[in-house]
Amino acid sequence: MSPRRRSRREPRIGAFFDMDKTLIDENSGTLYMKYRWERGEIGRWDLLSGLQAYLRYKVGLLDIRAWTQGMMLQFKGQSERALTREANAWFRERVVQHIYPDAEELVRRHQKDGHLVAIVSGATKFVVRPLAARLGIKKLLYTRLETEDGRFTGRVVEPICFEEGKIYWLQHLVEEEGIDLARSYFYTDSITDLPLLELVGHPVVTNPDPRLYRVALRRRWPVRFFRPPMAEPGRQLSTKASEPGSPPARH
Repeated sequence: MSPRRRSRREPRIGAFFDMDKTLIDENSGTLYMKYRWERGEIGRWDLLSGLQAYLRYKVGLLDIRAWTQGMMLQFKGQSERALTREANAWFRERVVQHIYPDAEELVRRHQKDGHLVAIVSGATKFVVRPLAARLGIKKLLYTRLETEDGRFTGRVVEPICFEEGKIYWLQHLVEEEGIDLARSYFYTDSITDLPLLELVGHPVVTNPDPRLYRVALRRRWPVRFFRPPMAEPGRQLSTKASEPGSPPARH
C-alpha cells in the first residue's frame, strides 16, 4: 500500500463549533426576529414572544423541540429560494459584524492544521450557511426543514440539531469522514451542549453560560472569553488563542 493511500485512511481530527455566542456574539434567532419586525413582517407581540422564548431557553425552561416545530409552521408554503435570498441579505446587513475575531482566528488555525472544521448548530441552514461561507467552513450540521417542490411543508426533520440531536447528526459526519473524536475539539457556550463536550477529547468552553461555566471549572476544562467583535484594539478580554495542536489555554 502506498503512503498516499495509507494517509487517506488515517483518522481525521475534527474541530466543531456551535454558532450562537460561540462564532457570533448574539443569538441568531433574536437578530432575525428583530430584522423581520423592523421590516414589518411580524408584529410587536411576535417579537416579544420570541424574546421571551429565548429567555426561557437560557434558564432551561423552554421545550425547544415543541417551540421549533411551532415556529416553523409560519414558513409553510413559502419558497425555499426566496428565504435563502432573504437570509443572505440579513446576514450581510445584520450578522457579519457580530462574528467574534477570536473565533474566526481559531477556525483559520484549525483549517491550517488540516482539521475538519464544522458548524454544529440548532439553527437552520438559512442561518448557518451564510456564516459558514464567510468563514470558509464546508461542513454544516443544522436543523432541517422539510420541503416539497421547493416550498416548506411547515414540518421539521427529526431529530432537530439540539442536545442529543446534535450527537445524532455528528455521528453521521464522523462515520463519513473517519474522524477520531478522542483527538477532536468542540467549542460551545451552552450547557445544552454538555453531551457533545463529553464526546470529544478536547472540549473547549467559550463565553459560557453560568451553568456551563461551573461545570467547566469543576472538570478543569479550558474556558475562553472572546473579545467583542467591535472592541477597540487595546480592549481584549481573552488571552491569546492556543494552537489547535496543543491543549487550549485555561483561565
